[in-house]
Amino acid sequence: MLDDFVEQMLTPVTHDLGGFKVHRTLPHKARTMVGPFLFFDQMGPAHLEVGGGIDVRPHPHINLSTVTYLFDGAILHRDSLGTEARIAPGAVNLMTAGRGIVHSERSPGDERAAGPMLSGIQTWLAMPETVEEIDPAFEHVAAARLPVIEAPGVRARVIMGSLWGATAPTTTHAGTIYADIALEPGASVPIDAAADERAVYLAMGEATLEGVPLEPRRLYVLRPGIAATLRSVRGGRAMLCGGDAFATPRHVWWNFVSSRRERIVEAKRAWAASEFPKVPGDEKEWIDIPDVPNTVSYP
Repeated sequence: MLDDFVEQMLTPVTHDLGGFKVHRTLPHKARTMVGPFLFFDQMGPAHLEVGGGIDVRPHPHINLSTVTYLFDGAILHRDSLGTEARIAPGAVNLMTAGRGIVHSERSPGDERAAGPMLSGIQTWLAMPETVEEIDPAFEHVAAARLPVIEAPGVRARVIMGSLWGATAPTTTHAGTIYADIALEPGASVPIDAAADERAVYLAMGEATLEGVPLEPRRLYVLRPGIAATLRSVRGGRAMLCGGDAFATPRHVWWNFVSSRRERIVEAKRAWAASEFPKVPGDEKEWIDIPDVPNTVSYP
């Protein structure tokens, strides 16, 4: 039975952003974090109109790291550090907000000309209290630098942390595991019990966990200490995420995350007062602070 090895199954809230959908399984009313992961969004898959694309205007973050990972398409990232970085499938964009950063995400011009594809996962990771206010930073890790574990019918890319005897070079601020697992028909892969908290997410295709079918776009939080086998009969793509459990909660309001409510209040004031830095090359637009955010806020 699923309950023997799954602690919770989290169903997504789906947002239609005009041309593509985002399926959000974290945060959830039943659970706010899995290890350091506190947002888990699947973007697409979608084929956008010719000449169109995504245009996420400049907006701020504090006290978190964002991790962007694509299956298809490309995104151009710009931030207030002066970074301009294009991400392609299999690579990682890691942005550490620390004491504060502003960024934008847009479809590159060459992608727009053909009608952009968009498919991927974007997550937010909480930061330990001791490093929440570090200097902001950006890190791009090319696909070729991320370890890939291959076995018959299996190709698993380690995005963050250590799994299956391999370690990704991606910076982590807390114990973190994160991997992209592609299974051909009939293939299987072990999910070990090493991390405090772990979850499996079926992004596309078909898979079972210990013989129990998984539903797409659900986050299956595994029971601590339980090893399991992920298997696919017809082929599938799954994400494994988790890491060290956080002893203290994180407060979330709009794009702001912190261990302290008063820090979020200050960030709201600073963004409304235009005190955050601008994004070079993308200074003309921004997202105004909402009266009521359309993201989940807690506690």
